[in-house]
Amino acid sequence: MFHKRITSLLVATVLCTAICFTGCGKKDEPIPEPEVEAEPAVEAEPEEVEEEIAEEKPTTAYPVIEERTISDGKIQSYLTGEWTSTEQALRRPIAVMIPNNRPAMPQYGLSKAGIIYEAPVEGRITRLMAVFEDFDDLERIGPVRSSRDYFVYVAMGYEAIYCNWGLARPYVEELINRPNYYNVSAAVSGIHNPADEAFGRVSRAGYSTEFTGYLMVDGLFKAVDRLGYSWNYDADYVPPFLFAADDVIADYAENDDVTVIYPGGKSGNNSGGYGVYHPYFEYHEDDHLYYRYQDGGKQIDEYNNEQLTVSNVIFQYCHGEVRDDHDYLAFGVHGEGDALIFTNGKVIKVTWMRYDGDFTPAKYYDEEGNEIIFNQGKTWVCNIWQEYGEYVQYGADDEHLITPNVPSVTGTAKADDADAIAAAADKAETDD
Repeated sequence: MFHKRITSLLVATVLCTAICFTGCGKKDEPIPEPEVEAEPAVEAEPEEVEEEIAEEKPTTAYPVIEERTISDGKIQSYLTGEWTSTEQALRRPIAVMIPNNRPAMPQYGLSKAGIIYEAPVEGRITRLMAVFEDFDDLERIGPVRSSRDYFVYVAMGYEAIYCNWGLARPYVEELINRPNYYNVSAAVSGIHNPADEAFGRVSRAGYSTEFTGYLMVDGLFKAVDRLGYSWNYDADYVPPFLFAADDVIADYAENDDVTVIYPGGKSGNNSGGYGVYHPYFEYHEDDHLYYRYQDGGKQIDEYNNEQLTVSNVIFQYCHGEVRDDHDYLAFGVHGEGDALIFTNGKVIKVTWMRYDGDFTPAKYYDEEGNEIIFNQGKTWVCNIWQEYGEYVQYGADDEHLITPNVPSVTGTAKADDADAIAAAADKAETDD
């Protein structure tokens, strides 16, 4: 209305001026026409309103979970996108260090984790960090093993309470004892404020002592209370994934079909972390899940005797280095790099980015800069040692495996000797 009033005044002024200039003796001379008719074309208000609406609600390839709302005591999880009790979904998760080598198997409680993060450690085997929000019904989780700093940094991105038994002291002590970091650790050298009430031993006939230590859930709650940690997420918390909406499958129909995934190759025998126990994932179309195998068989959760399954698998390529003669490793989990995402039986080549500080997670984007939409469910993240990326294989079946062309894999794998790898793995069974 304001614009229309201004326009009317301008028109009236122009008309009055024209009348004054023409005079009484020139009443047959036509009045110029453009003024009144041309003005509406200047007004572009409808287009501006449409542009503002489009910016507020950008379109995505698939409908996604937007603002979370509570319904019947449940809300959609930050970790899985699935409907979860508000008590669990609105509190910080826990991140538990769990060994993944043969003498530790089977693990207990892994099937309840929303995210499982896997990365190489010394001895060229892998270790797991399981991120839980649904753990109240578990008596224990474990066995629990020691910390490495790159696991700590990943846990910080989830705002998780980090639980461990032991640490690589030269590289972890300062980080894990920072006052703004929530750590629940057994009493070992290098831990300044231990929480022994959260841990206990479980009799396991034939197992070494280091594989009998577990996180006890009742004791965990007591420890968190005593240490004064808050279960609430920070106000500026950033969720790790963008999930498809309910009853929506992000099908990525134009992407290549992939049903078998080998983070260390089918043949193994390399020292990139995944070469000793030959883990792999197998996609089942009937339930849209990836089934985990390792060391020649199914990877089973002792809690329910079921095979571990997830809805999404991520291979996140990270630059790695050997730190010392103990074979302690370092990985870059900040910055950016290449990644492969497997979901709905498809593979998507993406870029991961993490530039906004320790307390934000890595995010994943396609070539156009759009954030990747994950299917609801659990996610397994494999940290791929970039310099050993040439061993990654996947395919539509075991007879048609390919090694992906990942630009960031610029290094060449070190000389790999099967006997040396096996010896290093044996050493890693007992060393922290």
